[in-house]
Amino acid sequence: MRYLLHAAFLGLSCLPALLCAQVPVPFLTGRIVDQAGVLSEPARDRISSMLKVHEDATGNQIAVLTVPTLDGESVEDYAVRVFEDWKLGRKGEDDGVLVVIVPPEKRMRIEVGYGLEGTLTDAASSRIIRDLMTPRFREGNYDVGVEAGVTGILQILEGRQPRDPEADWAAPAKSGLHFPTQGAPMPIGMKILVGLFVFSIIGLFTFIGLVTPGGAGWFLYVFLIPFWAMFPMAIFGSTVGLVTIGAHLLGYPVGKLLLSRTGWYRKAREDLKTKGSARIGGFTLGSGGGSSGGFSSGGGFSGGGGRSGGGGASGSW
Repeated sequence: MRYLLHAAFLGLSCLPALLCAQVPVPFLTGRIVDQAGVLSEPARDRISSMLKVHEDATGNQIAVLTVPTLDGESVEDYAVRVFEDWKLGRKGEDDGVLVVIVPPEKRMRIEVGYGLEGTLTDAASSRIIRDLMTPRFREGNYDVGVEAGVTGILQILEGRQPRDPEADWAAPAKSGLHFPTQGAPMPIGMKILVGLFVFSIIGLFTFIGLVTPGGAGWFLYVFLIPFWAMFPMAIFGSTVGLVTIGAHLLGYPVGKLLLSRTGWYRKAREDLKTKGSARIGGFTLGSGGGSSGGFSSGGGFSGGGGRSGGGGASGSW
């Protein structure tokens, strides 16, 4: 009986610690860690590609984390714990940014590393949360909200003014712009020659995107949209331009879907995940990013040793 009472006492003494246990920090498996499961795969690929391009150009490391609960912990404290564990940003530069979103509890936080606090200020982070993310989250549209918020962060870090993506789509209609109906004023033979040259270049990049598994392929899909619209329209007129952009917007996803069911495509995707490179025909695809922080498009994710001083902003919806 004495031993039973002793064991019961020890169990009761440990109960407060168990009740106050913190939500664990998940492993850093990529630029997007969607534990809450609110983002679609295409959105994760698009956002990851945007962040990789920015990191390759600037060195800034940005990551997005969604979690289902904080179990009573403040979003500020949790964001600091995650930042310290992931060590986002380069050591000595402290150029990391963490976006934490807790959908069921309607809370979010942009945590900014020491080195970026002068650029991505608390006020700027607050505006991004208030103007770009909160309206979409209230609608339940996490894909658009997260992408808009990340885009706003990138725009500020690159010295641009953050804009609402929906305003960009509406701008041409308000500005009175019109598309050429006949194309460039040149002989039809010259148009054909120029068109063959332009289409061969754009078509080559389209082919590379189609056969490239993962986010890089979808990044090229988005990247090539203005080229398939602008150049055909400038050379042959608005009708041809609308046909080519429509064919790209619809044909590319269909082509990716069909290719994803082939054996060589699945093998290439697996090779990228496990080996870091894959060979498709005469092309060798590599997932190594070459960035100093340790991110890549597949496997081996790690922070670069950066720190956060608690700068940033929080919000709810």
